[in-house]
Amino acid sequence: MIEVNNLTKRFGDFTAVDNVSFSVNRGELFALLGPNGAGKSTTIKMLTTLLKPTSGKLKLNGLDVVKDPDAVRRSFGIVFQDPSLDTDLTAYENMELHGIMYGVAKKELAPRIEELLRLVELWERRNSFVKTFSGGMKRRLEIARGLLHHPKVLFLDEPTLGLDTQTRHLLWSYVDSLTKEKAMTVLFTTHYLEEAESNAHRIAIIDHGKLIAIGSASELKKSTGTDSLEQAYLELTGSEIREEEVDAHEAWRSIRRARNMR
Repeated sequence: MIEVNNLTKRFGDFTAVDNVSFSVNRGELFALLGPNGAGKSTTIKMLTTLLKPTSGKLKLNGLDVVKDPDAVRRSFGIVFQDPSLDTDLTAYENMELHGIMYGVAKKELAPRIEELLRLVELWERRNSFVKTFSGGMKRRLEIARGLLHHPKVLFLDEPTLGLDTQTRHLLWSYVDSLTKEKAMTVLFTTHYLEEAESNAHRIAIIDHGKLIAIGSASELKKSTGTDSLEQAYLELTGSEIREEEVDAHEAWRSIRRARNMR
């Protein structure tokens, strides 16, 4: 469902993603892990048509990401790390607006919205303004919205960041049911390694832009001679503290703007 072949992205002299290759199967829950600044976000931005690769090939649902971006966008849903809901609209209005933007047929829109809001247990709050929602409720609404146009692939970028344990457990139960019942492919990032160990079918670890390991949690633990995914992760990436992640794309744009102002 996802094919990444020799993917490279450079910003000037800086290589953010360096000759990365992996594939994700239909219905697979796939984790992309790595320290701050490893290249995870840049990889996802290329897969979701927000950035063009410097070189390499990307396919999603059999479509070339670079050559057919519009069709690719209709094939995936995404839940960003940062909030993206309109908090001055109701939950229902946020869903409705998304459906119109993605061209969901009018006769199908209302039933889909009800189905998904019931799935994430927000139907009773459908007419409430999103600004009154807790962080967990907003995350659940974002997942429902991302599923509205029946995507083949769902991207989750740090979907449970800042959520309490109960809400995190509930969200992963939803995601697991989607892969099993809808054969949906899910690619996610997280810094909660226990989430990856418990939920991902396979895990890819990227560091300094390079793919350094891929396999199930059991395979990664076996290959490193460790007892937990956290120990395996530290064995592969080291234990030094990394700087906070900087968006390489935005950094490069800032450099170019500064040069143009001279």
